[in-house]
Amino acid sequence: MMLRTIPALLLAVAAILAGACTKDSSDRSPVATAPREPDNRLSRIEDPSLVCMVNNTYMGKAQIPVEVDGKTYFGCCPMCKERLANELDTRFAIDPATGEKVDKATAVLAQDGEGRVVYFASDHNLRNYRGAP
Repeated sequence: MMLRTIPALLLAVAAILAGACTKDSSDRSPVATAPREPDNRLSRIEDPSLVCMVNNTYMGKAQIPVEVDGKTYFGCCPMCKERLANELDTRFAIDPATGEKVDKATAVLAQDGEGRVVYFASDHNLRNYRGAP
């Protein structure tokens, strides 16, 4: 009986992981589409290679680098790598402090307590968004 349960569990885990990289990630997108209230719980991410820039999630380990037009983006799986290479909108986010469009490869990155990533045009914008002087 245990031998039948293991493959079923593996299939369930694979389905969950595959769902994390689906094209429609709008329901879990942490990137703001307009300026929001300041959030002082954000912590700066120093190493962008630890972020899946499609799912906008801090992964805590090195991701797959994707070179596009001399810039490096990072994805967590082959599907995310493909999207970063071919879909322009996956390479950009909205700075929640100003509402301006920012390139994820050059943005200042921060994460909230749940690992959701927010992209800023500058350190100044991140500090202002956190409510710091």
